[in-house]
Amino acid sequence: MPLLEVRDFSLRFAGSDDLALHPLSFEVEEGEVLAVVGESGSGKSITSLALMGLLPGLMSGFPGGEAWLTLEDGTRVGLPGNTEQECIQHRGKAVAMVFQEPMTALNPLMTLGQQVMEAVLQHQPMSETEGRAKAMDWLQEVQLPDPETTFIKYPHEVSGGQKQRVMIAMALAGKPRLLIADEPTTALDVTVQKGIITLLSGLTRKFGMGMIFITHDLGLVKEVANRCLVLYKGKTMECQPTADLFLHPTSAYTKALLACRPISNIGARRLPVVSDWLSDGSPHALKPYSEPAPIGEALLSLEQLSVSYALRGLGKNQSRTVVHNVSLEVFQGETLGLVGESGCGKSTLGKAISGLVDPSGGSIKWKGQTFVDAAQKTTQSMQKLIQVVFQDPYGSLNPAFRIGNAIEEVLQLHQPNLNRTQRKTKAIELLEAVGLEASAHQRYPHAFSGGQRQRIVIARALAVQPQLLICDEAVSALDVSVQAQVLNLLNDLKEQFGLSLLFITHDLGVARYFCQRIAVMQSGRLVEVAQAQALFEHPQHPYTQQLLESIPGR
Repeated sequence: MPLLEVRDFSLRFAGSDDLALHPLSFEVEEGEVLAVVGESGSGKSITSLALMGLLPGLMSGFPGGEAWLTLEDGTRVGLPGNTEQECIQHRGKAVAMVFQEPMTALNPLMTLGQQVMEAVLQHQPMSETEGRAKAMDWLQEVQLPDPETTFIKYPHEVSGGQKQRVMIAMALAGKPRLLIADEPTTALDVTVQKGIITLLSGLTRKFGMGMIFITHDLGLVKEVANRCLVLYKGKTMECQPTADLFLHPTSAYTKALLACRPISNIGARRLPVVSDWLSDGSPHALKPYSEPAPIGEALLSLEQLSVSYALRGLGKNQSRTVVHNVSLEVFQGETLGLVGESGCGKSTLGKAISGLVDPSGGSIKWKGQTFVDAAQKTTQSMQKLIQVVFQDPYGSLNPAFRIGNAIEEVLQLHQPNLNRTQRKTKAIELLEAVGLEASAHQRYPHAFSGGQRQRIVIARALAVQPQLLICDEAVSALDVSVQAQVLNLLNDLKEQFGLSLLFITHDLGVARYFCQRIAVMQSGRLVEVAQAQALFEHPQHPYTQQLLESIPGR
């Protein structure tokens, strides 16, 4: 018998006649990794939450069909369970889950060790002393550095990758037969991502578990999965061994997902998107992309730029330097990629350029003229020339403001000569320029998808007519098709408005496709700058070589 057997599993949300999950049937064998892929809204996470019994009854109708999990003694239990008590009994011991955002899943008021120990004691009757020792063993099992120190730390005191390892330790504490990992590496850089994937694969083999690995990153699927289940709008498109799926996809939707990857379209001006494939079975004609060579004087020049943060404590004022003497140029009309691991100083450098933090040393020049240095503060003219698009568009928008008001507020500040009618007209023009309808002007941020909110933030940034746009992880949280649409949009806007782009990312595949030059940062220092093609084909610095080797499915 398979470890997990799902037959005609379906789900309908309360108050709706439409199925959120159409009858799904699949199996997971012991020691096997089944990848579940698809765009946002395809039903990946809903499937896992339903199996875990984590969907509130008021939100959903009871699933149709059946799902059976085979326990170690050969008995079979039904998932999610007919009652809440049955769900609690299975959850953690029979099936466990690692969630996408560990900071949200962890209790900020409890130490990491306490949280792992709580999971241990929940499923294994033992003394508190034994539970503490077992929790320490699990922290060591997931390869956390210095488990004793990690045990007494709080979630905010460790990195994203370390938080995710703690979540894995908590999930494994009940020794489950099936582990569900829901986008566990989405917000992590390539080297940390590779470490988490290697860890999950190793633990699956070591403990003989089965794993359902939910992701929208097809590169990761190649690395970790034995078989792949493709979902689209709650329906199964295909399910076959991973190698066969990449070589011979059978459904048009799977072909579309594979075609949308930036790494598959090097040299193309535009990325195909899913809607292109599903409309006519092939991508729209790709316009050749010729890389413009930097000409003449640089638009932006950083000279020995440093940024330090104050550390206050124990009665002494100290500082920590997070960006060390960076010298870099951005030329008119180019897209410069800035890559590196989390914590290397990429975003801090972008904030210093945009005036959100003050440099502690060096200077920033605009067209050869000193714009700001360690002794000067940011001016409003600098804010007009340089704008930022942040990673989380929802966090960048005021949820109480209509979209039109958010854009008009910027226009009122930087173009005070415009009256209310002119501001509204201009705001609608900007929304239409980023591919949204005029009706978006009157709606609130929560009414839009992640990709649409990113378009809104871009429209707001363009309201001040900047010459340089800093995109800080602007597409890292988007699925492959929406990511393609936003990258196409940025390329179009770059030509339409004559923009230069500083593109901060940890996705080297996107950087390779999208950027003419790439700068690599490590521990606050610039270690290599080269043309994108040269950097990928002949990396010079050992750290760059390490990053490239970590790209999943390369």
